[in-house]
Amino acid sequence: MSAMKLFFAGDISPTVDSEQTLLSGDLNAAFGTIPTLVKGADRFIVNLECALTRQDTPIRKMGPNLRADPDCAKVLAELGVTDVGLSNNHVYDYGHAGFVDTLAALDKVSLPYTGVGANEKSARKPHYMKVGGRTIALIAVCEHEYTYALKDREGCWGFDPFETMEDIASAAQNSDLVIVMYHGGKEQSPYPSPRLRKACQAMVRAGADLILCQHSHCIGVMETYQDKTIVYGQGNFHFVKHSDNLHWKNGMLLQMDWDGSAKPAYTFHPVSVLEHGITLATGEEKQSLLDAFYARTEVLMDDARWMAEWNAFCESVRPTYRRGIASAFKDDEDEPAQIFPHFLDCEAHTDVWRQLYPTWNKSNQIEST
Repeated sequence: MSAMKLFFAGDISPTVDSEQTLLSGDLNAAFGTIPTLVKGADRFIVNLECALTRQDTPIRKMGPNLRADPDCAKVLAELGVTDVGLSNNHVYDYGHAGFVDTLAALDKVSLPYTGVGANEKSARKPHYMKVGGRTIALIAVCEHEYTYALKDREGCWGFDPFETMEDIASAAQNSDLVIVMYHGGKEQSPYPSPRLRKACQAMVRAGADLILCQHSHCIGVMETYQDKTIVYGQGNFHFVKHSDNLHWKNGMLLQMDWDGSAKPAYTFHPVSVLEHGITLATGEEKQSLLDAFYARTEVLMDDARWMAEWNAFCESVRPTYRRGIASAFKDDEDEPAQIFPHFLDCEAHTDVWRQLYPTWNKSNQIEST
């Protein structure tokens, strides 16, 4: 069997600053030196974090409703993308009509996708890829943030601490490698919460070989756990100027090379944002991004330092969560204002809740008896 080369990209969402460049078909303007890097790859897997639709039917939610022209799917295919993960918090931003349009746009250019379904049962389905005589299973799941499928509604494959472990174990029995794309974690936090880290380690024990946490929109940290690789935050891939946050200006493209031996080889390629597109970072910028990534990874390996960083991040967003509590039922007699139930529904937000408002027991206030 031959060796294989795979690439994994973080969040992609065309914006007002990049959509026309993408639609122009100028790959160099849109992706810089990346097309040369990924040319000839056996698989190039991305997370598409928007609806591909011209519909004007946004769902009610906290945060932006993201959409792009359906013809952007053609650009992904021309770039060399081979598989698309859709389990995230934006693919259902324009409801049923936008969801159907997105699948149709990908079907039109023969791009296979995963992580969604007609209901929660059908969304719960691994995507199997044949590469060089081997089988690779891709599981794309997301936290519970608006777009997850229900028993009677289409949507994304929602992460479940019990069922997802079963799904990974089953996929491991039917493949040579299991890769999990986990769309979750707190936005702008370069460190995972204790719950997220515990969940990812449990996924490794269930049979995952590689876990890629996306959604945080910043380059995070990584760890090797039981000789498997977990990346807590790839950052954006192509999400040009949607936010002024410094984290938004770069990301990490991951390359996997595997010859069938026990452990694949991984290479991280920092990505830099340009005026209307992206390119591979070079020189001092590239080295600076890699150095910071590995330095944070060292912090993760020290529980006290990691928790201090996680706590500091949570404290930095405390005002937002205080407002969520204060406005829970304000000016809304029939149902709570959306920010409060949203914070309770989504795992990343409850992670922050638990850190900011520990229980009596966790505050070490119980007297010894």
